[in-house]
Amino acid sequence: MQPLLPERTPRGDIPLYASKIRKFQSALASVPMSAPFALDDPDGAEECDIVVVGSDEVWNLRHPWYGGCSLFYGEGLSAKRTVSYAATFGNHPAANGLEPYWAERLRKFDGISVRDDNSRAIIEKDVGREATLVLDPCLQFPETISFGPNTLVSRPYIAVYGHSFPSWFQHAVRHWATTRSLPLVSIGYRNEWADEQWLDAGPYEFAACIAGAEAVATNFFHGCIFSLLNAKPFVTVLSDYRSNKIADLAHTAGAERHVVSQATPQAGYETLLAEAPSPAIARRLAELRRQSRTYLTDVLA
Repeated sequence: MQPLLPERTPRGDIPLYASKIRKFQSALASVPMSAPFALDDPDGAEECDIVVVGSDEVWNLRHPWYGGCSLFYGEGLSAKRTVSYAATFGNHPAANGLEPYWAERLRKFDGISVRDDNSRAIIEKDVGREATLVLDPCLQFPETISFGPNTLVSRPYIAVYGHSFPSWFQHAVRHWATTRSLPLVSIGYRNEWADEQWLDAGPYEFAACIAGAEAVATNFFHGCIFSLLNAKPFVTVLSDYRSNKIADLAHTAGAERHVVSQATPQAGYETLLAEAPSPAIARRLAELRRQSRTYLTDVLA
């Protein structure tokens, strides 16, 4: 209920965030799952032939909720084989290395794949293993994504996804939208510089919102993912928490020019928010899908 900490959530937004959480819980309930068990007590987990750890920040030792969760490092899993898919160390930089305690646990994995170069560097340098670079599941399996109702479908708009954007980014995006008479719609989080707030959007509504947007402004990893998935014009800015993930995604996909900085001229926004990503990006993603599929085929055989 407090996604913008240390800034407190306005009281009127809390019911909207609660509604969003319920939509996510409902979506999760529709997915086939094994019986739940406590992260710190995996003895109740059923025995498996293979466990796939991932995706996302399962190995991020700096994560505020799950940092240092030994289960994600293979401890306590009742499985004949353990592999990872699209795992990441998040904002834990490769330059800081990985403590031997955690590295030793990852050495026991039967297969390791990661979704960014920072994580691959940690695995290769500190774990002493090769790591296959694979796509985030949303990019790897686009055909599985469901789209919910989009109440904005009848009119053009710019989707804003994320929060705590730098003021220079806000001004540049705001200027571009104003010159084209396009409203800025903030989805999932409150951004006062946007024209409209869609705080209670669930996962399917989010997918539909990005797919229906004229362009996207984001500082979130999956804002970039869904922009690429839908070949949407987009701009993104790095933040301390997500700099590794977004910078590496842009590099991997060949979309570096979509990462803007304070030095980016307004003319850069004119191009990036008006033109679809280069076709070369789609070709690169197709190549990475084949690479990811090969990895999965090998480890699941």
